[in-house]
Amino acid sequence: MLKYIDIHSHLNLSPLDEDRDGVIMRMVEAGVGTITIGVDYETSQKAIEIAEKYDFIWAGVGLHPTDNTQEEFDIEKYKKLAENPKVVCIGECGLDYFRDQKEETKIKQKEIFNKHIELSLEIGKPLMIHARPSKGSMDAYEDTLTILEEYKKTNEKLIGNFHFFVGDINIAKRALEIGFTMSFDGPITFSNDYDEVIKFLPITSIMAETDAPFAAPVPYRGKINEPSYVVEIVKKISEIKNIPENEFIDALMSNTKRVFNI
Repeated sequence: MLKYIDIHSHLNLSPLDEDRDGVIMRMVEAGVGTITIGVDYETSQKAIEIAEKYDFIWAGVGLHPTDNTQEEFDIEKYKKLAENPKVVCIGECGLDYFRDQKEETKIKQKEIFNKHIELSLEIGKPLMIHARPSKGSMDAYEDTLTILEEYKKTNEKLIGNFHFFVGDINIAKRALEIGFTMSFDGPITFSNDYDEVIKFLPITSIMAETDAPFAAPVPYRGKINEPSYVVEIVKKISEIKNIPENEFIDALMSNTKRVFNI
């Protein structure tokens, strides 16, 4: 019986890939399912291979915005992957200005992001958005939302989730207006920076994720993150929102089923 779904993890990346059996065993013990996310073509293929072995694991396929120097985005190749019934989202995809704000980099990322959106609309599966702004700004969110808002004008069915959300309330409002959800990770367990946004968001627009193997929550901070640790993130969100944990768990499962058609 699944109690939790970690909507964004990387069982296809090292070091989780090397200890996959142990990681999955601990997921089973905790009642946790997950969506394993591709960051390029190879890891997208691997995400599907893993998902096909377990009925509580699903896959996302896409090209991470900072990985586009290693690979050209071939929409037809990704379309074939995306048609697999175990694939429940397109991504992670989006814009990342954290380390590189050069205009040519932004233009290329936007071109590839547009292709992901077109694939999402063609296949009818939601987007898994990666938006990481440059330090002290909301620039990547603003550009991502401007693109999505334009598509939404003529494509009402366009939906998705902003993974590892670090946006402010104004950004959250814009995401809500186009019907997107936002997911939160380990840092909410050791930083108060996310509290106001979490309090602001309706329960129907919140997801929980680990982004494992990165950013482990307290009490595992500094260790390799795992999908089973999503339990700590759910506990913290319910505390911040002052909602009984069981009620919030039910809401998260409902949100996940609605957005990802799981």
